[in-house]
Amino acid sequence: MKKAIIFDMDGTLFQTNLILEHALVSTFDELRKFDLWSEETPIEKYREIMGVPLPVVWETLCPSHSLEIRERSNEFFHKQLIELIRSHKGALYPNAEKVLEALSKKYTLYIASNGQVEYLQAIVEIYGLGRFIENTYSIQLITSGHKSDLAKMIIQENNIQNGAVVGDRSSDINAAKDNNLLAVGVNFDFAQASELKNADIVINDLNALLNLEL
Repeated sequence: MKKAIIFDMDGTLFQTNLILEHALVSTFDELRKFDLWSEETPIEKYREIMGVPLPVVWETLCPSHSLEIRERSNEFFHKQLIELIRSHKGALYPNAEKVLEALSKKYTLYIASNGQVEYLQAIVEIYGLGRFIENTYSIQLITSGHKSDLAKMIIQENNIQNGAVVGDRSSDINAAKDNNLLAVGVNFDFAQASELKNADIVINDLNALLNLEL
C-alpha cells in the first residue's frame, strides 16, 4: 500500500512572511508610480487571505482595478518574491529539513500549493527540497482552482492508497477530507483557528510529524 504525505508550501514548509511584506510593498509602489493606488499597502488584508487562489488574491486586494492590471500586479509581485527567494531572504520553518528527511524514508512526499509554478520551483531549488519531495504540484495544473481537485490528481497519478495532507488553511483541510486522507493543520504564522477546527490533528511544530503513523 502506497502511503504519502502532501504538504502545502506557504505557511507550512516555507516562511512566506519573511518575504511577503517587501514584495507586496514593491508591487503597490509600482502601482503608485502609475497613479493606480493611493492608499496604504494592504498587507494585513493579504495575510488574512494568504493561501487562496491567486485570482481571488488580486480581486480582494484590487477590487476596483481591471483584470489586466491585476494580472500585471500579480506578475510583478511574483518576480519580486522569486528574486527575494534567490537572494536567500526567505527560510524554511524550523526543523523542516530534518522532518522531511525522516518522513521521506517512510512515506512518499509531495507538495500541493496555490503558488505559481516558477515560484514553487525557486523554493524547491534554493532549499534543496528535491532531496525529499517526489514532485511539486501547482494549482495552475487544475482548471477548477480547488486544492481538493489538485490533491485528487496527485492521488490518482501516483496511486496513493493512504496518506495525509499537511497545511495551514481550510483549503488544505478540505483537500484531505474530500479525498479521505488525514487532515493535519499547522498552527503557524497565517493559520486561523476557524480554518483549522476541522483538522484531525493540529500541530505547533513540524517535529510533531515524526510521531505520525499512517
